[in-house]
Amino acid sequence: MKLPRRRFLHLAAGTAAVPALSRIARAQAYPTRPVRIIVGFPPGGPSDILARLIGQWLSERLGQPFIIENRPGATGNIGTEAVTRAPADGHTLLLVVPANAISVTLYYKLNFNFIRDTTPVAGISHGPLVMELNPTVAAQTVPEFIAYAKANPGKINFASPGNGAVIHLCGELFKMMTGVNMVHVPYRGNAPALTDLLAGQVQVMFADTPSSIAHLRAGKLRALAVTTAMRWDVLPEIPTVSEFIPGFEASNWFGVAAPKNTPLEIIDKLNKEINVALAEPKIKARLADLGAAALAGSPADFGKLISEEAEKWGKVIRAANIKPEG
Repeated sequence: MKLPRRRFLHLAAGTAAVPALSRIARAQAYPTRPVRIIVGFPPGGPSDILARLIGQWLSERLGQPFIIENRPGATGNIGTEAVTRAPADGHTLLLVVPANAISVTLYYKLNFNFIRDTTPVAGISHGPLVMELNPTVAAQTVPEFIAYAKANPGKINFASPGNGAVIHLCGELFKMMTGVNMVHVPYRGNAPALTDLLAGQVQVMFADTPSSIAHLRAGKLRALAVTTAMRWDVLPEIPTVSEFIPGFEASNWFGVAAPKNTPLEIIDKLNKEINVALAEPKIKARLADLGAAALAGSPADFGKLISEEAEKWGKVIRAANIKPEG
């Protein structure tokens, strides 16, 4: 039996609309159960702080708990692998940090490829690292520190939250560009590294602002410089490293990713909600308290940042012949 042309076109149009309607319905229904945000570092560090901040917002907006799950180890790779193996349904997310981009070059025997096996969702924040000293070190400026380090080769320890973290590579970049000899001391996370910096067990750290700014404001640590190309609004009196070492630049940034093949409509929904959060005055104020600024944008914007950072730090890893732990 032949269908009238008008009836045929109506049915054809209806059939074509089914996938679009199902995608819209899926996005509207998401999330259907609690969502895990996996953080590859211990509690108390900047990634944990920011995951909890954005997780609380998403819980309130989307009506399901967003549960923070800390899976530290291997500079975030244990947590990252868990996300790459999770179902691509938006119910397992990753708190992304520079170490994820760095690991693309640093680790060549991973069971996953971060860029290939995840999908960027949204940025959360960005900011400088701060070159900060235990106050027992006499240097008051970057040039004074360089002179002190050259007069005491191999006697200055610089801390990081783990081999291959951006804080580590920032120290290696500083060594390469100044010719100073410092000993890298890796820890299992920011909190223990800062604890030893405060105690004087190590002398210097290129620390992130979220976990260290309270110590700077209390005078327990001395800030010499910020690592961004321009001075930072939150610490306007602190010079940049590049004012003394032209071309030196590094930043710390955070965002969210999902397993590859997560439906686009779920990615877009999460991106929209996170960007709404970043425009909220209370969230912006909280980020400022942590010494950070909002990193709003599209999933493509965040993906571009990840690719650029992977390329930049890959060059440092190869030049300094940095090897992964173990």
